[in-house]
Amino acid sequence: MTQTPAPDGRAPGKPLVVLDKVNKHFGDLHVLQDIDLTVHEGEVVVVIGPSGSGKSTLCRTINRLEGFESGSITIDGQELPQEGKALATLRADVGMVFQSFNLFSHKTILENVTLGPVKVRGAKAPAARKRAMELLERVGVAHQAEKYPAQLSGGQQQRVAIARSLAMEPRVMLFDEPTSALDPEMINEVLDVMTQLAHSGMTMIVVTHEMGFARKAGDRVVFMADGAIVEENTPEEFFTHAQSARAKDFLGKILTH
Repeated sequence: MTQTPAPDGRAPGKPLVVLDKVNKHFGDLHVLQDIDLTVHEGEVVVVIGPSGSGKSTLCRTINRLEGFESGSITIDGQELPQEGKALATLRADVGMVFQSFNLFSHKTILENVTLGPVKVRGAKAPAARKRAMELLERVGVAHQAEKYPAQLSGGQQQRVAIARSLAMEPRVMLFDEPTSALDPEMINEVLDVMTQLAHSGMTMIVVTHEMGFARKAGDRVVFMADGAIVEENTPEEFFTHAQSARAKDFLGKILTH
């Protein structure tokens, strides 16, 4: 696969996440079909496609939240461990932000962000708190540090979830439709944080319906349908010159509204 320069001219780094002929079934349903995908260090890959196309399943296989039957997935040359401590270590390197925020309701925002670095990375509590406050500042919710999740809006909670993942200093961040559960007025505040993160050089794989984000922040668009990667290209080329009939049909339906 050729390496596509980023929109800002950055040369892509070395291959970081590599999927090779990955197959996954849910019963008789073949949800991932011979998936080949290479994501380079510092690259932002946006995965789009109709509902049921396998996008979220693809995202969840990368840190083994979903198993798969055949093929391989490597992170920085290391094959995904099946289970145990090695898998926990890998998951610390692969941050994930979901549709739901998954914050601990009985812990403050600050405690939510410091828990992982202290428990998993072995960070000292004062250093973890300092870093957490820096990250909460970065995502715009530092003033909410002592509140509990229920006291925050959905958009604020999702920004905390991003800060919590960043606190683990991951090599790559996975986003599985992170704005789909939000009220419309909260979507942009989360997308703005994600765009800043993309421009900072974080390696990101983003499953989303937000085409504006794909155009603005993506280095590459991967279009999926029926469990397969149908097409991939730069955002500019994909949105203006989609090649496949399936992609043209999809864009025709979503870009006319």
